[in-house]
Amino acid sequence: MKLLILCAWLFLVPEIQSLEIIAGDFSDVAPIGTAGSDETVDGPPVNINRYERRHKRSDDRSQEEDEDHIDEYITIHSYKVKSIITSRFSETVFSMKVVNKDSSPQDVTFNVEIPKGAYISNFTMTVNDNTFVGSVHEKSVARNLYAQARAQGKAAGILRTSAHEMESFKAEVNVPGGSKVSFELYCQELLQRQLGFYEQTIILRPGNLVKQLQVDVYIFEPQGISRIEAPNMLGEQFDGLIRMTKGENKAHVSFKPTVDQQRKCPNCTDSAIDGSFIVKYDVKRELNGGNIQVSNGYFAHFFAPNNLPPLPKNIIFVIDVSGSMWGIKMKQTVEAMTTILSDLRPEDHFTIIDFNHNIRFWSDKLVAATPIFIEDAKKYIEKIQPNGGTNINEAILSAIYILMEANKLGLLGPRSVSFIIMFSDGDPTVGEIKLSNIQRNVRRQMQEDFSLFCLGIGFDVDYDFLERIALENRGFARRIIANVNASSQLKDFYEEVATPLLRKIDIHYGDDVTDVTQNSFDKYFSGSEIIVAGKLVDTKPSSFQCLVTASSAKDDLMFQIDTPTDELDKILAKQKYVLPEFAKQLWAYLMIRQLLSERVLAQSALQKRNITSRILAIALVHQLVTPVTAMMVESEETGHRLLADSPKSTRNGCCTGTPIIGKKTPAIPTWAKNSYSTPQPPQQLIRPKGDSELGLKIPVTLVENDPHFIIHLPKSKQDICFNINPQPGKILNLVSDPIKEIYSNYLCIFHFSVVVSVQKNTNVIITVGEDMVFLILLHRVWKNHPTNVDFLGFYAPPSNNYSTSVHGLIGQFIHEPEVNVYNIRQGSDPDKPQATMEVKGHQITVTRGLQKDYRTDTVNGTDVQCWFIHNSGKGFIDGHFKDYLVPHLYSFLNHPQAF
Repeated sequence: MKLLILCAWLFLVPEIQSLEIIAGDFSDVAPIGTAGSDETVDGPPVNINRYERRHKRSDDRSQEEDEDHIDEYITIHSYKVKSIITSRFSETVFSMKVVNKDSSPQDVTFNVEIPKGAYISNFTMTVNDNTFVGSVHEKSVARNLYAQARAQGKAAGILRTSAHEMESFKAEVNVPGGSKVSFELYCQELLQRQLGFYEQTIILRPGNLVKQLQVDVYIFEPQGISRIEAPNMLGEQFDGLIRMTKGENKAHVSFKPTVDQQRKCPNCTDSAIDGSFIVKYDVKRELNGGNIQVSNGYFAHFFAPNNLPPLPKNIIFVIDVSGSMWGIKMKQTVEAMTTILSDLRPEDHFTIIDFNHNIRFWSDKLVAATPIFIEDAKKYIEKIQPNGGTNINEAILSAIYILMEANKLGLLGPRSVSFIIMFSDGDPTVGEIKLSNIQRNVRRQMQEDFSLFCLGIGFDVDYDFLERIALENRGFARRIIANVNASSQLKDFYEEVATPLLRKIDIHYGDDVTDVTQNSFDKYFSGSEIIVAGKLVDTKPSSFQCLVTASSAKDDLMFQIDTPTDELDKILAKQKYVLPEFAKQLWAYLMIRQLLSERVLAQSALQKRNITSRILAIALVHQLVTPVTAMMVESEETGHRLLADSPKSTRNGCCTGTPIIGKKTPAIPTWAKNSYSTPQPPQQLIRPKGDSELGLKIPVTLVENDPHFIIHLPKSKQDICFNINPQPGKILNLVSDPIKEIYSNYLCIFHFSVVVSVQKNTNVIITVGEDMVFLILLHRVWKNHPTNVDFLGFYAPPSNNYSTSVHGLIGQFIHEPEVNVYNIRQGSDPDKPQATMEVKGHQITVTRGLQKDYRTDTVNGTDVQCWFIHNSGKGFIDGHFKDYLVPHLYSFLNHPQAF
């Protein structure tokens, strides 16, 4: 009998960089080519523009021709962006007007990207003289109002999704034939100074040619503008089209390409505009005590001294070298560290800790940054070979211990700064794995003069945890987008903290101010800025005083400032493009950001509720969409409502967002639908759900990326998650049934007799006998997606008739174990409840969270609620995950029953 060895990727794609394996219900799967394979799912249409169509999976030429025909009737008449910046505070308005020239209705979507740091302040939409106006409410109130409208059939959705550094805002509307629709979105943001510049970034992706496309950025800085740049980031064909005028205190940057200038080529109908419009500038600084601006009963104090010698650094680099760092991540980390080590100054001291399941030291003591030591450190990191697990707890505590010992021995200079920089791309899997315990351990050991900075590489790391632990220890966190210039991102971060100029900064104001934002700071770094804002008790004092104290590399410093209070409002009143209430909105923005950080670190539910109440009160007064508020957009004429809600912060993120016009997305296969969803913990332990979560009714078992498993248990209707992190190149035994002679290692399926059906660039169905079927799907992402790549999904339904001997990481769950989840309680993260699970004689602690299923949405994925089992599935899977490693792809040939 001839043996057939089928490796699915040979049929579908030349290179696979991630993996999804799903075992779901195939009871209604239709053979390829039958009518059942083309059924659609009820629901609102999702529109895609030309940009998205270029990268979506489709071989249907007639559909493409129909979409091009639709675009002939839908015209973007104008797309304009106007940003007004006053004293670093910006308000940006995105506006678009669309005309439906056809006689039949068409779906139109307004979709723009805004910075994550920006807050939406208003949204209006006009359709056929019916105007929708936005207003901010407490989140539950807005959702209830939206639900009421939805129940009456008068609701339409606005989606906000979280991307890398941006958020996507989308509103969809059906435009009657011969009608026009206009949109306006307002958002506000305080520009933060980094590396000596304030930067305003506007994403431009109109998707289509636009008759009137225009961008205007107006800047007014009372201190005076010292330098301004508007580099062309949109491509060579737009060289010379960005125009800039600059005066002493104000500047105007504009971009207004004609339709022909927008074309990709002289006769092209596609737009070449796809990227970032960036304006960078800095202000003049005469006083090291900073500049205080008083306006409309509020003040803003900008403190950014220069011409100071740098403080010596005592720095420990803590580098994750677990198996998931193998390949490009480690290569880029080594490249960045080589540059960073070269930038150390002779007066600095440093060492390196690298960790996986073990902790290793380049030196267990701080050493001077001499050329000899720097070269030796570079050679050390170049030899690192990632493997093993992730012991974050012991790695950070080891770094703290080194600093403590150096301090005891008097080796830390009294005017030096000491901090730890940790690089990691995953959650702890070895040693202490409970995040709240790690946070507590670090908090107890960290001394007041030490700081912790955390760099989360990629989207598998729990960034919320890194942010909490860094903020709690006088540092901050940064997300590094893996594989997308990660080396440059790491180096840019280091530049932010490479030159500390001051420590222990305290800013004192008199009794004539109230509601002052944070005014005490641990460190000040060159190129950054400290901003403090507050309210005036007397709205019209004649002058305003403050005192700044700080410690520099040589002396203890003191700055005293006396500022007149009646000049700025007069100046603003004479300007056309300014924000008269910039100080008021700046204070609200800064206070909300500060309170959100405090909320993350709240030690009790009562403390968190009190902070949330303060955020809510400010957000409602200043009409800002925040994590505790939402915007209701409604029309008095029609009673229709839309909801603009804050996006959830997910690990994987997404990167959608352009103004788009077009047709529906491809249909969801019938086998992907199911009539029930998995049970949830008590409502009070679940974070509020968005509409996308409420609609999830697809039970699945899957493995994706590193890989991450979601095991669906049909009888108990539970979804169970765990991560497994073998060394790169290792092969996992997923399903093995020696009696049925079925062996599956990753995406290779071994059997003697199979029927294979192949649909080019889409899927492969493998039928084994009469009672077993496997489906392999190709999941495509956009060609230019910055992080995600194409991957294969392997689906094995529980209806497959395996023998009682079936096993493997997935196969063992064909015979479903009894699972009892009880004692559901609040976890260390309020959004992630914990519980106790009894399974296979074990009692294990599990955490409720979200995992991604990419079957129906290959770009963003669909959130699946599941109970997460830590430590590589220990207690849930039989034995240890290493028991499922096989030596090579064809190891089944050595099995005595293989023939």
